[in-house]
Amino acid sequence: MTDERLFMDYQLKWINDDSRLAIWEKSRRIGATYVESWCSTKWSIKTGRDTWFSSADDSAAKEFIDYVAGWCELLEVVAENMGEIVLDLEKNITAYRVILPNNAKITAMSSNPKRFRSKGGRVVWDEAAHHNDGAAMWKALQASAMWGDPIRVLSTHLGESTFSRLIDKIREGKTKGSIHTTSIVDAVKDGIVDKIFKRKTTPEEQKQWLADLRSECIDEDQWLQEYMCVPVDEANAFLPYEMIAACEDQHVLWNNGIPDTVEGELYLGMDIGRKKDLTVIWVVEKLGLMKFTRAVKVLERTAFRAQAETLYKYLEHPKLRRACIDSTGLGMQLAEDAQARFGSFRVEAINFTAAVKEELAYDFRREIEEKRNIIPANQAIREDLHSVRKVVTTSNNIRFDVDGSVAGHADRFWAAALSVHAAKNASGIPSVASSGTRESDSLLRGFESDLTGF
Repeated sequence: MTDERLFMDYQLKWINDDSRLAIWEKSRRIGATYVESWCSTKWSIKTGRDTWFSSADDSAAKEFIDYVAGWCELLEVVAENMGEIVLDLEKNITAYRVILPNNAKITAMSSNPKRFRSKGGRVVWDEAAHHNDGAAMWKALQASAMWGDPIRVLSTHLGESTFSRLIDKIREGKTKGSIHTTSIVDAVKDGIVDKIFKRKTTPEEQKQWLADLRSECIDEDQWLQEYMCVPVDEANAFLPYEMIAACEDQHVLWNNGIPDTVEGELYLGMDIGRKKDLTVIWVVEKLGLMKFTRAVKVLERTAFRAQAETLYKYLEHPKLRRACIDSTGLGMQLAEDAQARFGSFRVEAINFTAAVKEELAYDFRREIEEKRNIIPANQAIREDLHSVRKVVTTSNNIRFDVDGSVAGHADRFWAAALSVHAAKNASGIPSVASSGTRESDSLLRGFESDLTGF
């Protein structure tokens, strides 16, 4: 039986790669370990040299050896499956092993850098991003293959890791090697759903299968890292998921619009869509020290006249005290028109300079951090808020970027931040946005519906 009949195209690319160092950033459950067991078996049969496989736990090591034993049977190679063996009795180190007729050994074990000391041959590091001490593991693997034997590294992503840094070094030309990237979408294109269903599937069936898989993920990070080959470093998120979740409430919105009688004062933030971005109106009710999100209106591809009409309905509410509108670019005219109609104190135009965005972002973060701003428990809002990343430039300036894996421009984040600023400025607190000058660093850095369009 030929390789072409056994494997899909993305697996064949891995099989046919003769680079000394090959790295595979991959989706879960696409048969990567399975195909590597084939490569390792054929390589040790051909060369007579040992293969050393390391993965996250003993069950993965045993699975790899079971694959090897199966390939030996398919290839009609009489091999001895020794099952679990003891490598070091004193240190209680065990492994799983198959011995080939040429005396080459294929050994699989859980990840431990010490286990690769004084070993030589082909080395395979599975689920590399999930290792507790990736740097030490890499040093051990590299030394094991120093006589020119191949190194194979496979994993899903888990934030920034030795695995992701190795990929970066190869892409930057600092290390020689090849990179294979196979997301679940790539695997579907190459026929994995057909394999699962054991028949030719339609594009609609494949699309639905992907949608079902994505819906089972607990959050966007899981989808991106475990299925889409995108490393997500939670430490870089300006608003981590845990912080966002602590402020979520699924009943906070007034789903039938803002009632005529409102107990607290209302404040509005509006981020204006540019090109493909959304326009978002975010309204909070202030009750004492707390703010509660009462309306989130998302406008997509909406004419500016219609955007203005929607905005005016909120501004006409007797309890709406102040609104802050993004006046950068296309929002300038809308903000000026709203000021002319409702007054410059009721409506403030906010130009998004770097200093202004910094103040807005930190003020909003402080309220989320202190659990004083209750937001809807909604996935679109959650991912939008989580997408913002704080970047410190080489000149030591702070810039707020959006995770490139998330569609949009963090429009909900900035609309919510503008609503916080509306309430702050209504209280007479000085700000960069209103004065145009930067306040002291201690002021800025003192603290590290309508559901249409969701």
